[in-house]
Amino acid sequence: MGAPAKAAAAGKKPRAPRRKKVEKSSKGLTPADVHQTTDALTALSAEVQADGGAVLGTYKDPLGGHGVLLAALPIEKVEPTPYQRDRSETHVKKLANAMERVGRFLDPLITVRKDGKYWTPNGNHRLGAMTLLGMKTVVALVLPDPDVAYQILALNTEKAHNLKERSLEVIRMYRGLVGAKGGSELACAPMFEEPHFATFGAAYEKRPRYSAGAYAPVVKRLERFLDVDLEEGLKLREKRADLLLAFDDAVVKVVDALKAKGLESPYLKNYVVARVNFLRFKKDTSDLEFEATIEKLTASVNKIDPGGVKKEDLAKMGGAPAESDE
Repeated sequence: MGAPAKAAAAGKKPRAPRRKKVEKSSKGLTPADVHQTTDALTALSAEVQADGGAVLGTYKDPLGGHGVLLAALPIEKVEPTPYQRDRSETHVKKLANAMERVGRFLDPLITVRKDGKYWTPNGNHRLGAMTLLGMKTVVALVLPDPDVAYQILALNTEKAHNLKERSLEVIRMYRGLVGAKGGSELACAPMFEEPHFATFGAAYEKRPRYSAGAYAPVVKRLERFLDVDLEEGLKLREKRADLLLAFDDAVVKVVDALKAKGLESPYLKNYVVARVNFLRFKKDTSDLEFEATIEKLTASVNKIDPGGVKKEDLAKMGGAPAESDE
């Protein structure tokens, strides 16, 4: 078990290792080494051609020496992975307009071959733009290892994630891994980045208009990666999501009562959560159980008397709102 996994198991947030200073041009492959092929690429090339694609070249990536195939693929054979975030149609249209204006497609998709199709875990918006333009072909980097699709999402910086998108992406990936790979949640921690994404993702699946940002200060302090198999972990994440939705129901009830008495503020939900959030007074929360703590917080919200809340109480909140979900 590596250091990050051990830290997660112990209930601590793993520290990012300090980057060591390296001598310039001292690592990776030489240009001559990059200009090589592998047996896996030879087999993949034959599959791409059988699928109606054209192989444009092969090489080893200069960082890890992994084989990469550059190919032109029929656009109808390319689709996003089933677990990544939904497209932003606004972003797709802007990207299509820009590509049409310059008349070039210069950023290949990253793909893996799956049952005669090509999943792209990085390039969904570019694929959407090319589809919108009515193109026949897309150029892609085809990777011979299908499992890399679960890891490559960390490199997806085409459009910045928000909390809702990342959470939905993680829970979809979680479900895909349950059937395709198995293993423990703890072992998959590097793919999921943060444990709260899975729980929030399950909540968003049940309630698309859920506002996780208001609850992030609580949930992030309580969540840990679970040392259980993925199938069992998914059930636990869904149960935790139900608890969060019950917590949200209680908070919304108080917020509606505050609005009814004339109190208007973008901080109302944050105010209610902060009022019962005793975790902010605890330096170490590793001894707290998620389920019991959320139930305790929910009970505390149900005891709030909206009639006793004054405008000056809200004014004391100050600062910025919680992390945006949208």
